[in-house]
Amino acid sequence: MRFCYPIALSNRLQLRFSSMKGVIKRPLTIVILAALNWFPLSSLVEACTRVVYQGPNDTVLTGRTMDFSLDIPANLWVFSKGMRRNGEVGPNSIEWVSKYGSLSASSWDIATSDGMNEKGLVANLLWLVESEYPPFDQENDDRPRLAISAWAQYALDNFATVAKAVEELGREEFVVVSDFIPGTDRFTTVHLSPSDATGDSAIFEYIDGRLVIHHDRSYTVMTNDPVFSEQLAINDYWQSIPGTVFLPGTNRPADRFVRQLLHQCNSPNR
Repeated sequence: MRFCYPIALSNRLQLRFSSMKGVIKRPLTIVILAALNWFPLSSLVEACTRVVYQGPNDTVLTGRTMDFSLDIPANLWVFSKGMRRNGEVGPNSIEWVSKYGSLSASSWDIATSDGMNEKGLVANLLWLVESEYPPFDQENDDRPRLAISAWAQYALDNFATVAKAVEELGREEFVVVSDFIPGTDRFTTVHLSPSDATGDSAIFEYIDGRLVIHHDRSYTVMTNDPVFSEQLAINDYWQSIPGTVFLPGTNRPADRFVRQLLHQCNSPNR
């Protein structure tokens, strides 16, 4: 299945507006901006790409593609601020009250995979096979915990800027707990990329059970495997080869990463 964010057209979508008093269905006209990349649909497995465009007059746009080997039932949810939440991992789940309202795209109606809050913070989850979360034993582990399905929503609820998300999440005051995608044998392995209204950006990855954070305004592109540090190393190699002469052309994450960075560097009016 493929979603392209953004494409220049208007669609009427049925939103579920969630408030403290209940859920109300209402139509909403939204504008979805233009596609980031086009790839052959054959051999696509996990081929997501997220890009932050930093344009003139303080223009900042974040877009992503959703390319996955499974059909992902999705809805848009509008969440108000002031909602009481919990980490949904049983006893010792963390609890919080949302500071900001948000518009979120769900996956299977159990997880927030993408969204933006009222302060302009955007959160995107992309697949990363090499993710390895901290060991966790639900029966004997008394650490505060948060389900991976709520990881992105936690960021949207609590942070107005990437810098604040890096500061707070970097303290690792709770453990992120993953699980299998419902009805499948696929264990959920994702990394998180917040961006904000100033154009700041960060990448959060769990590698070998430890949280690794890459934070820099220049980190405007994220794809899938390998881990982000290796993506940067691969891009360093390609910087020695003029992009107008030759570029990697497959749909592999590392190739898409290099191509999008070239597009970013050569965007008009940037």
